[in-house]
Amino acid sequence: MALCTRRSPRRWRIAATGVLALLAAACAQLPAPAPGTAADEVRRTWGAPTGTYALPGGGTRLEYATGPYGRTTWMIDLDAAGRVARARQVLTPEILFSLPAGALDRAALQRELGRPGEVRGVHGGGQTWYWRYETNDCLWMAASLTPAGVFTGGSLMVDPGCDAKSDGFD
Repeated sequence: MALCTRRSPRRWRIAATGVLALLAAACAQLPAPAPGTAADEVRRTWGAPTGTYALPGGGTRLEYATGPYGRTTWMIDLDAAGRVARARQVLTPEILFSLPAGALDRAALQRELGRPGEVRGVHGGGQTWYWRYETNDCLWMAASLTPAGVFTGGSLMVDPGCDAKSDGFD
């Protein structure tokens, strides 16, 4: 049988390497569009946005989220003429902690950080929104909202997805 020859492990390694290369290419990040790039070019390169938000002055923010388990959300701001004014990856603790507590509602919070990866209700009717982000630690960002939908602050927490059983005990 051909599959039982000594060369089979080598073939499997080659095939596995090819599959991993394809997966890495699929996950490769697109370069941020340069300021002045037309909206049509952004959509051709990046595809359909996962969200669209109106900005003051007639501009538009395009959201490109990779959640709920992805770790990036790009916000591409277009000016009133439909050209890129700014593009940035917003899922960072620095951006979360720079948001003004008490000044943002649900819509404004989503315009700043994109759709959350997970939403959980809390005692009293409020919510906590969660986003995974690029980190070497197993953390996710959390934002607290009152029952009225007002952002009260953010924190970093252990991602419950990291609590997988590893010791064999229940």
